[in-house]
Amino acid sequence: MGGVGVVVDYQAVIDWADEWIVGRSKTVLLAFLVLTAVFGVGLTRVSTEAGTSQFTEDSPALEAFENVNEEFTQPFEAENGSTQLIQSGRNVLSKPELVAMLTAQYRLEQREELRVASTASAAGIVAQTLDPNATTLEDQIRVLNRATSTEIEIAVRQAATNPGFRALLSKDFNRRSASASATIGIVEHAIPRGVSQEAGAEASPETDPLAAIQIRSQSVVGSVDSDIRLFGSGILTDELSSVTFDSLIIVIPAAGILIFIFLLFAYRDPVDLVLGVVSLVMTIVWTLGFMGIVGIPFTQLLVAVPPLLLAVGIDYGIHTINRYREERVTGAGVKPSMRRATDQLLVAFFIVTGTTVLGFASNVTSRLQPIQEFGVVAAIGIVFTFLIFGIFLPAAKVVTDDLRIRFHLPTFGERPLGEEGSLLGRTLSSSVVLARRGAAVVVAIAVVLTVVSGIYATGIDTTFSNDDFLPPEETPAYLEALPEPFAPETYTVTELTNFLEEKFASAEDDTVTIYVEGPLREDYALESIQHANRNPPDSFLSSGRQADSESIITVIQGYSEQSAEFRRLVERNDINGDGVPDDNLALIYDRLLDSPAREQALEFISEDRRSAQVIYSTKSGASQDAITRDARLVADRYRFDAVATGEIVVFQSIAATIFTSAIRSLATALAATAIFLVVLYRILVGRVAFGVINLFPIVVAVSLLAGTMRLLGIPFNALTATVLAIALGLGVDYSAHVVHRFTDEYDEKANAQTDGESNEDVFAALTRTVRGTGGALTGSMLTTISGTGILVLAITPVLGQFGLVTALSIFYSYLTAIFLTPSAIVLWNRYARQNPTIRAKSRWR
Repeated sequence: MGGVGVVVDYQAVIDWADEWIVGRSKTVLLAFLVLTAVFGVGLTRVSTEAGTSQFTEDSPALEAFENVNEEFTQPFEAENGSTQLIQSGRNVLSKPELVAMLTAQYRLEQREELRVASTASAAGIVAQTLDPNATTLEDQIRVLNRATSTEIEIAVRQAATNPGFRALLSKDFNRRSASASATIGIVEHAIPRGVSQEAGAEASPETDPLAAIQIRSQSVVGSVDSDIRLFGSGILTDELSSVTFDSLIIVIPAAGILIFIFLLFAYRDPVDLVLGVVSLVMTIVWTLGFMGIVGIPFTQLLVAVPPLLLAVGIDYGIHTINRYREERVTGAGVKPSMRRATDQLLVAFFIVTGTTVLGFASNVTSRLQPIQEFGVVAAIGIVFTFLIFGIFLPAAKVVTDDLRIRFHLPTFGERPLGEEGSLLGRTLSSSVVLARRGAAVVVAIAVVLTVVSGIYATGIDTTFSNDDFLPPEETPAYLEALPEPFAPETYTVTELTNFLEEKFASAEDDTVTIYVEGPLREDYALESIQHANRNPPDSFLSSGRQADSESIITVIQGYSEQSAEFRRLVERNDINGDGVPDDNLALIYDRLLDSPAREQALEFISEDRRSAQVIYSTKSGASQDAITRDARLVADRYRFDAVATGEIVVFQSIAATIFTSAIRSLATALAATAIFLVVLYRILVGRVAFGVINLFPIVVAVSLLAGTMRLLGIPFNALTATVLAIALGLGVDYSAHVVHRFTDEYDEKANAQTDGESNEDVFAALTRTVRGTGGALTGSMLTTISGTGILVLAITPVLGQFGLVTALSIFYSYLTAIFLTPSAIVLWNRYARQNPTIRAKSRWR
């Protein structure tokens, strides 16, 4: 068979490893146990991190978003150091509800440890409308208690002229009836300087002062006789951290149970089962311990790493035990059988480890740090898996079987999976029958499916949002039925965020922001903003060919309606009469910032008049991509430095980065794996062609997986974007085992014969390959799908989707390795036999 090259003698390295595994088994066991203890110490130092902030990247949109948040005050945005009091009811502007809100504020203020610096609410505004001298919460409560319902209704109508008052009320606020179904109060906390309260950072009462404050505040507010709930960044990050922990405590035991069941089928021996489970536990301890030692926090993405390592570890373990049993059933002793098994498996494991590491490590090409860390941790974990299952497990098997023989202990299930004559063996051998009867047809069908599926997959959506990481609004019944400690917490974040989105007109809801920097005192500054608003793009809401927007212009126009003197000032400096001043802007800004409208003005222009924000309303049905594209188009119209930003734009930027990362990682993994396999097979067996044959089934599997993702409506998100490169890395495992086992079987036949190879030799080698290695692959596939597919039980949607697509990738990889690889080998053999140059060099060595 063709493509003969120089074969490097690697046997000396294998013999050295065999000597340690077989000849010094107890020393190997001791060394690995010591390392496990070391990594166990690192395990205790693992921290957690959750939320979307970990996915931020350096970009103009993000920088502008941070500047907007820093420079301009939003009506009721939950900023660092603040807590929102969310009150709901039939009418939160009724006397009892107004008093209840002020009572909650007062009780929080009286608790010194809650560090309350200030409070604000619609109830306070109503009280001060009734009595401007009621400046303390105690006075405001007294005023409301003394007022009649009619007086309160009149005060509400008067307060309704204040935009700040309306911003604190739900969208169903009715001025005539003085009613609303929800309101928000703000409590500002004096957080010590130097303490980062960024949403998404690790939050716990011990490490995050704001989280501790908000958690304690919940019990205080709960004592008030009203439906008032708390929301803030501390509560958000605390729940996100809890989701990560709860997902782990559900997924890992569930995966363990399923894996245990399938391992019983694969091993059928209690001692081998214990050895396999111990090796799996060591793999997890080493990997998590490594994270603790180097300081990589455990994120929601990394929840997927333990199941992946369990999947690969199971694969290695089953192959080790099954290959060893294949030798033992021939009557060989313990050490000769293990030496023969490791002779072959260490090479196969090296190939598999190399390709899997390349698949995982390709994610370091991403510009998003969590995906980079995922690639690093997963790649390191695979190396640990190789060491534990390639060296520790065989050494432990030698020690235990020697003890069994010495003490005459019984053995169970010593027959290998897929042996000749078994139902599984006959089923697997059907792939060789297909290759014999129609190899070209099988390969042609695979190529067509790959092309069609690949083209179809180009329509996969790419998304990024907070919803990917938030727990469901309602915990599934099957999770609530779990006993302690597996039962998850009761989560409120998603319910509250949905409530806020439904009830309040937030600046982050269906809006984008243009952040403007420049000399805003220049006469053309406001005209530039007005000009950019004309003829808005399709995704923007508009009225009379003008974009619906809020800016310093709307503040000027609003205050002009309230102050005749200011209106005359604006009119004197409005040269073209369009309602927008275009002269003497410095004086207009000074007068505005010295007026009652100062606070509102500072929401749109900075104190130094060097930056401003313009908020545009967008159509609710418009896609993030269209809104982002149109926002950037509008930003280009400004005469100043202008950047499109806002949550929609930032998240769309991250989504685009995720898609780019997925394609880049896949291309990197594909190129690196192809080079690795071609070079490796040239070194090992002198045939470059087997590197290509090894990769072909996995390219088919990856294409089928991408097409299936679109068919099932699974988008590329923060975690599933990694799955194509991972599918390549994990999938090559299956074809690598088949191809390497075939090279060994065919090599033995070629060395034994004297009259040259025959076509039947290929089929005989393939039959032994798919029965022996195919049996181990079947057990590995079942357990691996269980280990990764169990992620669908995870609480967050992103992990469930990742588990599903990873399980699908394993299934496709198994099918293509078993049923496509033999046909590819047969076609290559026919080509090689018909090529005189290759045929002349058809011996392995």
